[in-house]
Amino acid sequence: MESSPSRPRVLVIRGGAIGDFIMTLPALRLLRETLPTCEVEVLGYPGIIELAVKAGLAETTRSLEHRSMALLFAKGATIDPALIEYLCGFKMVISYLYDPDGILKANLERIGVKTLIECPHSVLPGKGHASLQLARSLEKLAMWIEDSDWRRPLFPSRREGEGLRRVAIHLGSGSETKNWPVEHWRALAVQLQQDQPEVQILFITGEAEVARGVDLTALRREFELWHALPLPELADRLGTCELFLGHDSGISHLASACGVPCLLLFGPTDPDLWAPPQPTVRVVRAEGGDLKTLSLATVKSALAEFFPKA
Repeated sequence: MESSPSRPRVLVIRGGAIGDFIMTLPALRLLRETLPTCEVEVLGYPGIIELAVKAGLAETTRSLEHRSMALLFAKGATIDPALIEYLCGFKMVISYLYDPDGILKANLERIGVKTLIECPHSVLPGKGHASLQLARSLEKLAMWIEDSDWRRPLFPSRREGEGLRRVAIHLGSGSETKNWPVEHWRALAVQLQQDQPEVQILFITGEAEVARGVDLTALRREFELWHALPLPELADRLGTCELFLGHDSGISHLASACGVPCLLLFGPTDPDLWAPPQPTVRVVRAEGGDLKTLSLATVKSALAEFFPKA
């Protein structure tokens, strides 16, 4: 999409993994709703930043992985003139990049970026939910996020009718310590299929599951498999689901942001900080933070809450 020269342009720079990016979207929505006449571009990692466009929170995106970007983190480096022209074309730059020594800030100021808003690239325990912390820096621009706003789903649901029909299970997360054993997930899926024959169960997997040695062929024989889907497509498909089961992961945040009710298993991480903020999320936390100790019976009991008996 071509930018309009008559509209002021704002650049939001956000790296990080899928969950980190999705938890920044409420801040991006606050920016969009407060400055509706601005054109927003997001600079970040390909495959993830497209979610901002899909959510209607940005017009355009650009890859953070371009080689010219690296020089912005080198003290006194000669910056590519084309990059200077690009960055100086924005009225304001909002950066979530890690810049502990202030080198990025100094370089942006040196090349002529007039307004730079520095935001935290990570969050701290005891300071509120991650999404709230990531939006808090916009208070410098007199933008305050309301409780109802940051909890709203970001992507439209395409579910039709009533009752549970399609249940999605995501096997992974960013760390093995945050994963419930695959054999437990399969046993849970088999039991659910027996108890609720009208429900279609599917598994979401990616390259991380291949690296872990998950037998995708065996899963595909028993269940539908959504493997390595582009995130915008996965968001569309998740929007058709009635329930999502997973861990503390970016895909869980995507499902919740689509308005899908979620049952999430948490181990060593704090759900008060990291769980998706939407009100349809139910968390089961392993005692002692070790998901290997979380029993199948405990998860089955929590799952039963989503299938009330007639």
